[in-house]
Amino acid sequence: MRETPVLLLEGPRTVGKSTLLRQLADETGGFIIDLDDPDVRSVVSDDPNTWASRPGPVFIDEYQHVPEVLDTIKARLNHSSRPGQFVLTGSSHFDSLPRTAQSLTGRLLRLPVLPLAACEMEGTGGLLPKLADVDALLAPAAGTSTRPEYIARIVDGGFPIALAQSSSLGHSRWFDQYVALTLQRDVTELSRLQQARLLPVVLDKVMGQTAQIMNTAHIAREVNLSPTTVGDYVRLLEAVFLVQTLPAWAKTLESRAARRPKIHAIDSGVAARLLGLTDRKLDRLDPSVQTEFGHLVETFVVGELLKEASWTDEVADAGHWRTHDGLEVDLVLETYDGDILAFEVKAGSRVPSGGFRALEALRDAAGSAFRLGVTLYMGEQPYRFGDRLIALPIDTLWKP
Repeated sequence: MRETPVLLLEGPRTVGKSTLLRQLADETGGFIIDLDDPDVRSVVSDDPNTWASRPGPVFIDEYQHVPEVLDTIKARLNHSSRPGQFVLTGSSHFDSLPRTAQSLTGRLLRLPVLPLAACEMEGTGGLLPKLADVDALLAPAAGTSTRPEYIARIVDGGFPIALAQSSSLGHSRWFDQYVALTLQRDVTELSRLQQARLLPVVLDKVMGQTAQIMNTAHIAREVNLSPTTVGDYVRLLEAVFLVQTLPAWAKTLESRAARRPKIHAIDSGVAARLLGLTDRKLDRLDPSVQTEFGHLVETFVVGELLKEASWTDEVADAGHWRTHDGLEVDLVLETYDGDILAFEVKAGSRVPSGGFRALEALRDAAGSAFRLGVTLYMGEQPYRFGDRLIALPIDTLWKP
């Protein structure tokens, strides 16, 4: 608030944006406009200029319900651009709303508020800061999480209210209600769909592709829609923070790299519920679900690292790297200095033979810009694998 006239906290519903907004309002003596309340929304919609022009910091919860308030904010900023005038929360991506992208360009700072990361739940530091001291990471300190513990953490996800449920049934029902509410309310506000009844079906198909290259043509054939329409639906699902696309990363390596994005669920718990993957089913080692489990593990780990990246000013770009001959690095983070951090995810207790080939290829192609390649796996021991390549237990993400 000390640096920008308008601060926007954006992310999925129920991750704590409103709680954070109220805390900031209490600390600054600001005025809260709760647009998630239908009565308040109606009044403000009739006269947004009066409500958003109040003196002092103005805190607007779920601003996307009445996007006209942005015009009032813009008019006020034309007279004064001093920091700390407005704090907004939104459960839809700013760029997905009509008129908003042009209204406050250059005057608004967007901060993502996402489901809890595992290191937040444990009160420990994340992995990215630790990568500055590889020798310390490789000191004798084995991973301690068992396969059932990994499964439980992945299936639970990071939504605070879901984590607070006292039973698996309550946990599952919460996810069902959350998805239904998001599709019925938030997506409806963003777009008038011609075939809205198919949106839950499309979501199920998209979740079935989590941690994979997005294939809208395949989904289109399955649900009898055009690929263009499916692409529009996917963008809506991303706009309401149910999924996120991870673009292909290439930079100077474009001649070798494929260009199609991967799709990931924002929360591994939501993905597990929609895929029908329970703790018991995954722990039975049923061969029919192990491929899906591998994708779920990758979505979980990539999500954890992207949450960490959102907290730092060091990371400039994120993507995945895939070559035309089939080598793939699950996540590439590039810093503003041009350094490359690369991550591979393995769902087994050991790194298979050839498990570092993709990281080796990226290291050799990127040269001195390649800072470190990390394979995260469900085994116990951290170890070094040649030049600038290491393996770490996945629980290094949250262990002290």
